[in-house]
Amino acid sequence: MLYTVLMVAYLLVAAAIIGLVLIQQGKGADMGASFGAGASGTLFGSTGSGNFLTRATSVCAILFFVLSLTIGNMSSHKGKVTSDFETIEVEQPVQDNLPQ
Repeated sequence: MLYTVLMVAYLLVAAAIIGLVLIQQGKGADMGASFGAGASGTLFGSTGSGNFLTRATSVCAILFFVLSLTIGNMSSHKGKVTSDFETIEVEQPVQDNLPQ
């Protein structure tokens, strides 16, 4: 149950990272804003969106790595099954009491 919840959270964080990276503007977009492209009239102000989106991407990336390590650790311990050969008892051969 916990494994399924972590996998769903993992996929949601991955989708959030993809969305946040696609929303962000490139470094060259600041050049157009300095010549009156109207960046100050945006939702976050002239520089607020960069800081917010950068921090949100950083938080999602940290969550992504933590979830990756947790899911990897859980799945490495999930498949441990004892084989039938480990439970078979081998009888020791009877030694003859012959004189040497």
